[in-house]
Amino acid sequence: MMLVLRSAFCSLLLLFVSNSVVSGQTLPPAKLDGFVYGKHRVDFDSILIEAFFDPVCPDSRDAWPALKQALSYYGHRVYLVVHLLPLPYHDNAFAASRALHIVNNQNTSATFPLLEAFFKRQTQFYNAQTHKLSRAAVVNEIVEFASKAVGESYHVTLESGFNDRKTDLKTRVSFKYSTSRGVYATPTFFVNGFQLPDAGSPLDFNGWKKLIDPLIGKKSHKNEENFHYF
Repeated sequence: MMLVLRSAFCSLLLLFVSNSVVSGQTLPPAKLDGFVYGKHRVDFDSILIEAFFDPVCPDSRDAWPALKQALSYYGHRVYLVVHLLPLPYHDNAFAASRALHIVNNQNTSATFPLLEAFFKRQTQFYNAQTHKLSRAAVVNEIVEFASKAVGESYHVTLESGFNDRKTDLKTRVSFKYSTSRGVYATPTFFVNGFQLPDAGSPLDFNGWKKLIDPLIGKKSHKNEENFHYF
């Protein structure tokens, strides 16, 4: 009898969860999540690096210089897509991420300068520094900060953006996309779709070279084989 009741309970629970997921589901976003670094066009013959960052995470900040150096070193052979994962225990991460979406929607070339500005001055938005401020006051600080970082011409765009539900939804999509990939810490890196170990830890330039050089070597070897074949 107990087994029958347990089985019935499990079936009802599964049905409830399934219905909840279906009813809460939305259509896929019109655009793939993420910010493409630089003017690099998506090229399936290049090595894809995906970085999951939180703009007010110290480890994300520390990971950026070495990754940027690697991108400069390898040029067109690699390209980067950054996904935002505003961690819930960083009180202002969601608002900072939302500012990045607002600016990116206005001008993609301003996105990474703003991300770097957050990295350089992120202590301004740590929990301890803002715990006495209201949510509205923090958003006003972020609007002022972002306007100074990328230009006062963005001030009106940022103000209106924080009152536009679409930017809220875009930021939520980024969070949901990150978690759907199994990401729970920042920084987390994927290379050609495969997650690197040690999530939450920065990778230095030599670490990137050790990782990427063999991949480029395999590509060169493949090209040589194709050349000899023809």
